[in-house]
Amino acid sequence: MSQLPGDFWETLPLGAGVTPLTRDANGLAAFNKPAGMLSHPNGSEDEPRALLTCRYDKEQQCFTWRAADGATRQLWLLNRLDSATSGVILTAGSGKLALAVRAHYAKKQVNKVYAALVFGQPQLNYEFWHDLLAVKAQRGQVRTSAFGNVPAETRFQLVKHTQKAFSLSLIRLEPRTGRSHQLRVQCAKRHLPIVGDQTYGNFPLNRSFAKANKTKRLFLHSLETGFTYEFAGRKFEFKASAPLPREFTLLY
Repeated sequence: MSQLPGDFWETLPLGAGVTPLTRDANGLAAFNKPAGMLSHPNGSEDEPRALLTCRYDKEQQCFTWRAADGATRQLWLLNRLDSATSGVILTAGSGKLALAVRAHYAKKQVNKVYAALVFGQPQLNYEFWHDLLAVKAQRGQVRTSAFGNVPAETRFQLVKHTQKAFSLSLIRLEPRTGRSHQLRVQCAKRHLPIVGDQTYGNFPLNRSFAKANKTKRLFLHSLETGFTYEFAGRKFEFKASAPLPREFTLLY
């Protein structure tokens, strides 16, 4: 059981628009991160637009701040989302719990579900995508190519297609691997670019869509995360769901 101060969760220095989703008795907690917000600050100048608006230790992967009573408090980050991606992001209230859950992540036994709005109409309603990608760092940024030797696997499902001003499809994606920009590249490879993707998307369509709908966000959302983990000699089940953002439902 968590031994955190009684007001710990109520007094977190959450970033603007960040909302709690669920937490368990061990101190494993999920939040809904808005699009455009950083999972963690890269420097002090980024703190105002991060999940928590306080100092972040990259080595420990931990947020640190001072409570009203002067006590130092910490929250460990367990996963990251690109700043443009919204949805479920996980944290731990203790270093021991963080180590246990990170070990579980390393075994690749975490079930993740994403929702994406893409341009175009898929040929199939269900499909298992298997690709070989190339992931490289260029000028301090990660870039992924659809042609390489790094395996990437994703389960795909069409939820709904609509043909109005734009041909749009709402899709469900369940990655079986966790490569950088995996979903964005796999969608683009199949001529289903994610709406608002400024790196791998359809740039002319993005511009037309943004002008017509007054939005430039990346339409990729972490919908669900679930797994069973071991901690203090016991097994615990955890699942968090972040509702589909309103802008997704308005546009299809």
